[in-house]
Amino acid sequence: MTPDSDTPLPPPEGRRRLREERALTQAQVAARLGVSRDLVRRWETGRSTPLGRAREAYAQLLSEPLHPSHDADMTARPEEPTPADTTAATASAPPPDADTENRAEPATAAGTRPATAEGAGPAAVRDGEPVAAGGTEPVVAAGTEPAAAGGTEPVTAGHAELVVPKGGAAAGRGSPPSRHRSTSLTPAQAFDALYAFCAPALVRQTYLLTGRRELARESVERAFQLAWQRWPEVAVDPDPASWVRAAAYEYALSPWHQFRPRFRHPEPPPAAASDRALMDVLLTLPPPHRRTLLLYDGVGLDLPETAAETEASTPAAANRLLHARAVISSRLPSLADPAALHRRLAETAAAERLRAAKPTAVRRSSEHRARQWTRAAIAFTVALIGATCLTLYTAPTRYEPPVPPGETVQGVPPKAAPGPLSHARLSLRAKLRSEPAHGPERLVPETR
Repeated sequence: MTPDSDTPLPPPEGRRRLREERALTQAQVAARLGVSRDLVRRWETGRSTPLGRAREAYAQLLSEPLHPSHDADMTARPEEPTPADTTAATASAPPPDADTENRAEPATAAGTRPATAEGAGPAAVRDGEPVAAGGTEPVVAAGTEPAAAGGTEPVTAGHAELVVPKGGAAAGRGSPPSRHRSTSLTPAQAFDALYAFCAPALVRQTYLLTGRRELARESVERAFQLAWQRWPEVAVDPDPASWVRAAAYEYALSPWHQFRPRFRHPEPPPAAASDRALMDVLLTLPPPHRRTLLLYDGVGLDLPETAAETEASTPAAANRLLHARAVISSRLPSLADPAALHRRLAETAAAERLRAAKPTAVRRSSEHRARQWTRAAIAFTVALIGATCLTLYTAPTRYEPPVPPGETVQGVPPKAAPGPLSHARLSLRAKLRSEPAHGPERLVPETR
């Protein structure tokens, strides 16, 4: 057994939990260990195992004692390391082991993977990332890195955030309860925490997806109402924010909204000319391309997660992303850079004052809707049972053949129509009237 394997490490599913307990992001762990953030993500997902001095440093980091103030710090977002700090920490950290799998990946001056311009040819996929035709590097936003499965770093624009973090540090008004802390919360408290954490950013994302403010708020409320109705399923989901986001996107992109009277007319566009231009270009994209672009360049998911959430293959998601970027760069050349596009999406969403409803109101609406549907189902069942019983009660117990239609009798002379009497009939009538005898005796023959 080698000395590298002597250092004990928790299982992959427990590494993320231990990192979150210490209020550390993947970027901070990578900076302290002198490795790339993508490598930390692979350690937490079990796709690779640290070796050498990187393993010892990683195990020591995860076994650090918790401070009493960590629980209070979980509600505040930890400071993100600047590119200079990341570069300095990487330079000062001891070199990792000679194993090529644990060697830090090369980074640009901004501390992230380089971005390449989109080519005109068909897209290709390498290691789960889209690459332009003839290119060798994945197409990512400059200055950022796609989110890992363990945590997405929020990107702020002004005073509002567009990205919904998935685990890790808190953002916005609070952080969602971790798996080890949610046991002390009631279902209502856990739902309220998830709503306060995700709803503000999700409303802005849905506005970029549809261009309608009222529809964005309604979509988020319906998604959380559905989440509250299926809370046992959502509570155990590894990423509840993604579950709610997918439900909100599906409702917002439903084609049936065009038949609703309130959504037949367009809403007032954004006030800024640049925001109007960006919204016009976004709304011209097909809904699947628009959703893929928003998830990758706006929310910050990586390509496999984007493909999974849009229910598409990874090559299909890459082609959609490259097509959407090509359309935007052709109409707005200033947004050809993915980093500039990411920044403009966040600024456009932050410029709109979109406020979500209170979590208690959403829960009450969900419960009221569930009661209404339950009552409607009960009423329909009772009506069906009543109609069945009435049919059984009024149905005949034996077969009665139907009465055939009448037929015309042949050979009967037609009835004579009334008219003036002839001379012979007049004589007969006069004779009958002149007879003195009346009654039955008239029928008795006389004897002579």
